[in-house]
Order: sequence, then C-alpha cells, then structure tokens
Amino acid sequence: MTSLRIRALTVLSAFALLFVAVPATASAAPVTPEQIRGIGDARQLIVVSAASMRSTTATLTAYERAEDGSWREVIGATPAFLGYGGLAPGPTRRQGTGTTPTGTYEILRGFGRSADPGTRLPYVRVDRNDAWTYNPRVPATYNLFQDAAVSWSSYGSYVEMLWSYGRQYDYVAVLDYNLPDGKVTRNARGVRRTDQSADTRAGGGIFLHVSKGKPTAGCISIAKPRMRVLMRWLDPKKSPAIAIGTPATLTN
Repeated sequence: MTSLRIRALTVLSAFALLFVAVPATASAAPVTPEQIRGIGDARQLIVVSAASMRSTTATLTAYERAEDGSWREVIGATPAFLGYGGLAPGPTRRQGTGTTPTGTYEILRGFGRSADPGTRLPYVRVDRNDAWTYNPRVPATYNLFQDAAVSWSSYGSYVEMLWSYGRQYDYVAVLDYNLPDGKVTRNARGVRRTDQSADTRAGGGIFLHVSKGKPTAGCISIAKPRMRVLMRWLDPKKSPAIAIGTPATLTN
C-alpha cells in the first residue's frame, strides 16, 4: 500500500512539474468569417487570429461558405507560429523585420518538397534548383518563384533555395502578398522576370507552410499533418483566402 502511494505521489509530482514548466500562451478571442470585412467572393477562408500585434503565435481555423451564405468550420482551431517580429500592417510591412503581414490575401498556388498531397491548387514539386528571389536591387525578379538551373550566389541573402528549408517546405501554400502584377517572362537563362515589379521595400515569400516548432521569418506555419489536410481541402474554384490579424484588426 505504501509503495502504491509513493508511486502515485511520484506521478502527480511529475505532472505538476510539467504544468509549471510550460508557460501559458495568451490566446485571441475567436473571430468568425461573418465578422471579417473584405473577404470578397471567397468561399474558403482561413482565419489566423493572434492575441496582439506582438504575438509570435496564433490560432488558425478554416471555414467554408455554403450556397445559402452560411459558414461552417471545416478545420478546427490549430496552433500556428507567426514571424519572430510579430504582426505588422500589410501596407506598411517591411522586408527584414521578421513580421507577418496583417490583412486578407488570396491563396493562389502551392509547392513543396513532397509529392502533390492531392490539392486542387496548381502545385509544383520543387527540386534543388528551385528558388524564391527578392533582391530589392533587381526589381524584375522581386518576389518570384524561380526554376532556372542557374547560380543565385549574386543575390546573397535575398534568395531562398527552397529545397534547403527541409520539412518546413514539404507543403507550402503561396499567399498573394506583394506579388508582382506584371506579365512574367523568361530571359535567355530561364530566369523568370516581370515588367511590373512588386514593392521592393515590402518583402516577399510570405507562405503558409509546415512548422519547425518556432516562429518564422514572416510566414505562418502549422503542424505537418494539419497542413496536409489543409492542402487537400483548398480549391481554387472556391476562391480561397486567408485573413491574418488580431480580433481588432480582423473585424475593422
């Protein structure tokens, strides 16, 4: 009897230490699609709600709109990481700040190191040549996916070699944040260029992708199993979008 009592106390003590060791994370009040302005004709909406503009974590929930205009939750509240700099208003967000832009953005396409998970989005399986470029000194290639087999060494830190990001980029959804509006063409080396560049101050490569367990450089990340489910759900025919912010910014 004494032995059982000692074991029970040991287990309870372990739970108590675990509880103390994990700090509570401030959570945002739930925000539903009906409360959010500016979502247009989106019939699929991902809501990313953070407790404050300084938060580096948030809650992600996905909804789908029925024919009668009502919304139903299809992917429940999911922990998400934001940029290490917290949130910044989309129109004034700047490159290199580690912030995630607030606002509502279309979800246009996907890519990943892993095979197509069954998404309806246009999807590219990347290899070691593929990159995302955002050198402000080269506006024509700013914030563009690149699949040319060329050296990007002259871009320095202004290029992401997508394969090198490991499991984070197993599944990626591209957000329409500061993407160039112009027609995309290729030069003689196969480098993608545009005649109407994005804002070279605002940064690029803002994605929703797989989490590595800590804040990002500006993207939103969630656990891989949930990201796979989300990719399979997204459908361009339903104009998918993502709304990012605090309860106050999402509803104003």
